[in-house]
Amino acid sequence: MLASGKSKADIARILFLSLKTVKNHLTNVFAKLQVADRAQAVVRARQAGLGE
Repeated sequence: MLASGKSKADIARILFLSLKTVKNHLTNVFAKLQVADRAQAVVRARQAGLGE
């Protein structure tokens, strides 16, 4: 969903999670990928063959 451009609020609504939970998960994903933001995370995922 991140790679397709969905907002954090949209992701929260679709997955029935709170916005805070989505923000926390994205922070953890960015840290594990060692990226600073959504754009870098998408690039890294696409390089790995994900999120076409």
